[in-house]
Amino acid sequence: MSNPAAAAGEGGRRETLAKVSLSSASAAVAEISTFPIDALKIRLQLHRGPGGGGGGVLRVAGELVRDGGLYRGLSPAVLRHLFYTPLRIVGYEHLRSYLASGGREAGLVEKAIAGGVSGVAAQVLASPADLIKVRMQADSRLLSQGIQPRYTGTLDAFTKIVRAEGLLGLWKGVVPNAQRAFLVNMGELTCYDQAKHFIIRKQICNDNLYAHTLASVASGLCATTLSCPADVIKTRMMNQGQEAKALYRNSYDCLVKTVKYEGAAALWKGFLPTWARLGPWQFVFWVSYEKLRQISGISSF
Repeated sequence: MSNPAAAAGEGGRRETLAKVSLSSASAAVAEISTFPIDALKIRLQLHRGPGGGGGGVLRVAGELVRDGGLYRGLSPAVLRHLFYTPLRIVGYEHLRSYLASGGREAGLVEKAIAGGVSGVAAQVLASPADLIKVRMQADSRLLSQGIQPRYTGTLDAFTKIVRAEGLLGLWKGVVPNAQRAFLVNMGELTCYDQAKHFIIRKQICNDNLYAHTLASVASGLCATTLSCPADVIKTRMMNQGQEAKALYRNSYDCLVKTVKYEGAAALWKGFLPTWARLGPWQFVFWVSYEKLRQISGISSF
């Protein structure tokens, strides 16, 4: 005799594995599509000094093209999303269901908590790949100066970091990284979820491409505004090695020095390329992920 509870549990596990696979595939496509904009954002955030307006963006973009750094660090970036995206997306759905008691729809605060917590857990796991990506992207600046980059590839970077800084060196910058992940996912997942259901509830359109596009644009803007300061600090902390002349002792020291010497506006360096990337990234991800779920017979996010 079949066990209904066991069958339901097996079905739930299969659906979770399907969501993990689909979210990984969608994230990889989105990452590859928008990676040059991320490289531009990283280069801008590592630039020290006042400014960072439109002229600075165009100048740095030109440097990236000349340096051949548009896709430097792509491998660890895609690797990161094989861990980061499934955990935060699937984790958010599970937490959202857990926090919504009695079969009701989760409220805004509950969704925000689910988004933030799932984002932190995912980022802590994926932080080593993020660290390698940031350093490889930063290395592209050295090529224009005729200096040999620190790392020749992902495996070389992993080996050298562990040898020079220890295993925990792979988690350098994990605190500002986790802070950023909390803000990004609180803004991104909560806003996408709320915006999409608002659009459908108000009958602006059905649960289709148009709704997914509008919701992804809104979530990208919200996530960028909330997370950009933590992203700047995270990038600068991760780019530091173990050398004695490290500019920042910790995240707070980085925050204070950045504001003191460059002004508060420096915390939003790279805002436009960050949003320019998050918008297309989220569009590609959410549209493809929702479509793949539909094809697979899984309910909408």
